[in-house]
Amino acid sequence: MRTFRAAFAGLIAGVMLAACDGKTSTVPDLDVILADRPAATLSAYRLFEDDGTPASGVVPYDLINPLFSDHADKHRLVYVPGEQYASYVADDVFEFPVGSVLIKGFSYPETGLVETRLLIHKPDGWAAYPYVWDEDHSDAEYGPIGARRTIETMDPDGLPLTVNYSVPNQNQCKTCHQTGDDISPIGPKARNLDHVGPNGVAQLADWTDRGILRGVPIAVHAVPSVELAEGDIAGRARAYLDINCAHCHKDGGSASNSGLWLEWTEESAVKLGIRKHPTAAGRGAGQHTFVVAAGAPEDSILIHRMASTEPGVAMPELGRTLIDEAGVAAVRLWIEELENAG
Repeated sequence: MRTFRAAFAGLIAGVMLAACDGKTSTVPDLDVILADRPAATLSAYRLFEDDGTPASGVVPYDLINPLFSDHADKHRLVYVPGEQYASYVADDVFEFPVGSVLIKGFSYPETGLVETRLLIHKPDGWAAYPYVWDEDHSDAEYGPIGARRTIETMDPDGLPLTVNYSVPNQNQCKTCHQTGDDISPIGPKARNLDHVGPNGVAQLADWTDRGILRGVPIAVHAVPSVELAEGDIAGRARAYLDINCAHCHKDGGSASNSGLWLEWTEESAVKLGIRKHPTAAGRGAGQHTFVVAAGAPEDSILIHRMASTEPGVAMPELGRTLIDEAGVAAVRLWIEELENAG
């Protein structure tokens, strides 16, 4: 298999669009996808052509607000096998058929791909497999124990930045993707997909036209983009917390015992942390009393933890080693606005 580094750079630039027009011949190997054990290499699944363009039926997509992962670029693709389809769910992840694969690559401009994660819907539920790219980017190997990489890149302001990148191990994958006793996807919800995607068309309509999604209503309540420069402060902050925090902070999530539930659909002010005492005091709380002190972000545990990189304090505790300054700023503005919300 030829190098994938140029391939995913090409994906960003739109080279893979040819694949979406039926110009590819490779078909994903469903036997490998549904095997009891993960394949040793990413190439074994045949999800990509030799030049890295998506195989037949593998469709690129993106989310209106990507999870912050130390400024890594994300490359998302979905595969739904054969004549099957996912079913629309209003406020949760779509119901994907067995054999579906959600693919997410992480890269930096200076290094190319670092890792690719697969979520595969097996007959007995979803399975999460991390794959780590080798130095020459010829293929990615299954990495159940994770990996660490030191990456020299640039921050959003164009300044030099060193990233101590961590590929999650198998158990860490389960932590973030936990719903009760099961593993489940996070991103593919209507509210995150209702916009023009990397194919240049509206994603929900595109998935419907391709036959990989059914049941989408005429109107979908999408979340706002966190990158909006003005307006809807609460919406932007809630959208940020929904994609970055709610996979753990929800009913059935790994942090559900905190009583802090941050999903977009949550309506309880207390569960959103507003004037809520933490369930357990300690280093994570600092000297603060409330998770969200209305009107006072500097006194809020939420900001204290988001603006930290200290182990045992920083939240999210997995997936980042840097502070997402833009995300902290959005949540800070929301908390300031709460002073006048009663």
